[in-house]
Amino acid sequence: MNRPSRVASRWLLLISLVVTHAVADETLHYPAAPDNGPATSLVVHGALDLPQMQPLLEGFHRQNPDVTVRYRNLTTLALHERFLAAPDEADVLLSSAMPWQYRLANEGHARALASPAAQRWPAWARWRHELFAITFEPIVMVVNQAVIERFGEVRGHADLLALLERHAGALQGRVVTYDPATSGAGYTYAIEESRLSPRYWDLVAALGKAETALADTTAEMLDGLIEGRYLVGYNLLGSYAQERLANQPQLRIVVPEDYALVTQRLALIPRQAPHPQAAERFLDYLISETGQAVLARETPLGAIHPALDGPGTATALRQARGEALRPIAVGPGLLATLDDLKREALLTRWQREFSRGE
Repeated sequence: MNRPSRVASRWLLLISLVVTHAVADETLHYPAAPDNGPATSLVVHGALDLPQMQPLLEGFHRQNPDVTVRYRNLTTLALHERFLAAPDEADVLLSSAMPWQYRLANEGHARALASPAAQRWPAWARWRHELFAITFEPIVMVVNQAVIERFGEVRGHADLLALLERHAGALQGRVVTYDPATSGAGYTYAIEESRLSPRYWDLVAALGKAETALADTTAEMLDGLIEGRYLVGYNLLGSYAQERLANQPQLRIVVPEDYALVTQRLALIPRQAPHPQAAERFLDYLISETGQAVLARETPLGAIHPALDGPGTATALRQARGEALRPIAVGPGLLATLDDLKREALLTRWQREFSRGE
């Protein structure tokens, strides 16, 4: 790579977030620097909100000014469906819908990454060398301080169940969680919890008894909690909650003490990626110590790299929470969540138990 000229360096300093109106779904755009040798392109499709994605893209672009970067922010299911419709459109897919990402890799849609960084990546955080977990994000509860002052602490799932069973009337319509029928993340958490906890279905019934509102995204739940429409949120992405609630002292984030699911955003390079070399450079950056340090320092997503510890890392979180953390495994077990008959059976029972509490 050629060293950027003085003019190009000054030009790079002026690069800022570009919201592109010409292409409605193109959310971030970083042009290649002029006078920096032949330019290439990188197209990333991600189910990751802009405040978290921006520092990662900017860090990559600083190291690779010859790459024009385009990022499209999509929901998990929209990202998956768009890929199936156009498998040669994106260079990298990044999503928290772990079963869908795993299925793409398992069905042969992912290219292998054979770099030294890929070889060193922890075995528990990848599948072969085609699918890489890059974050470590606990699933949390959010409880309004007024609920705690009136009814007591909520430290885990048993406390939440007791709260809902004893005070459903006071909480009518004031609780919110994912709708597993319409949210890929919500469905994943539901099937994982049904395996983990023998009292999960009692909790679903208690949620129904409290006339719990159902949402498609953590952002939607957080909006309602901040506005005061909801007093309790169940199964939110902790990374998003941490960022949005930093200046909301009336809302407390609870990492459950009994067990806390941990989701990981999975990245892959499609086999038909239009710019595979740029894609390899970007994925290498995401799993490098440099890229992971940006993730730990500038986002709440939780860095996985084993060389990193301290705030914002999986190492620190494991030290603090120990065996209560239950990372969703990157492996064949994810496929069971997408089996049509099993999905129908789980959603049918979920609706039945939820309605039983009404």
